[in-house]
Amino acid sequence: MSIIAQLAAALGGIIVSYLLLGVRRIGNDRVGIVEKRLSLRGSVSRGLIARDGEAGFQPKLLRGGVHWLAPFVYRVHRASLVTVPQGRIGYVFARDGVGLGAHQTLGKTVGCDQFQDVEAFLAAGGQKGPQRNILREGTYAINVAQFVVITAEKLHMLSLDADDYALFQRMQQVIAQRGGFVPLVLEGEDDLMGVVTVHDGPPLPQGELIAPIVGDEVHEGAVHHSSFQDAERFLAAGGRRGRQLQVLIEGTYYLNRLFATVEPVKKTVVDVGYVGVVVSLHRPDG
Repeated sequence: MSIIAQLAAALGGIIVSYLLLGVRRIGNDRVGIVEKRLSLRGSVSRGLIARDGEAGFQPKLLRGGVHWLAPFVYRVHRASLVTVPQGRIGYVFARDGVGLGAHQTLGKTVGCDQFQDVEAFLAAGGQKGPQRNILREGTYAINVAQFVVITAEKLHMLSLDADDYALFQRMQQVIAQRGGFVPLVLEGEDDLMGVVTVHDGPPLPQGELIAPIVGDEVHEGAVHHSSFQDAERFLAAGGRRGRQLQVLIEGTYYLNRLFATVEPVKKTVVDVGYVGVVVSLHRPDG
């Protein structure tokens, strides 16, 4: 074989090897999180997600199938789809986004297809930190480099440093202690009502102990919060943090327990022939 033929065969082998190195197979029950290692645009200057082609974690996922990405330029991290079992609740923590405001403990709700569209989340001004919006039962394709999803069964996350897992495990424990991974159920035969305390939003004015009722009527439309199940609407209606005047009665409620905790208490029964004396703590004036 001539030298030219040998060189051509060697070059062909190098090209085939290069092409094969770029083949990435993603299972149908998994997603691929793309990390760009080299870019003429440099590295991400702020935040975590590279939105303009810089080196770093990319917003878009690879879904099930065979893909080709340039070897040595891209690294693919495989992760399972996020599944929230029936009758359960999932919580989300955003690693990148706008900072929380002065009166916020949770990130505002923005349109991002239930956290499946990172670009839409960031473009809409999504905030970093724990989120007001929760995930109901279902399966989601979520970029777990940007969003950490906390369920009772699993932490869906891509670890970025050694302390990551311990941090979110503590958050998981707090939610579990509040019974937050299952909906709140108040049954009529238990004769209970739920006293609600909200942990996000503006504080109560000086001198007030109980937050007034807001957005509890269906006809209020855009601010009807369905018994604290829609945190964004509650706050849009002028809701305040703290103990609430509105209570929960019999029913099933999908509540974000980082946003609102509920204390089940026995209803007060006034027997026939007796009267009940009420002391109000709702208004500052006597």
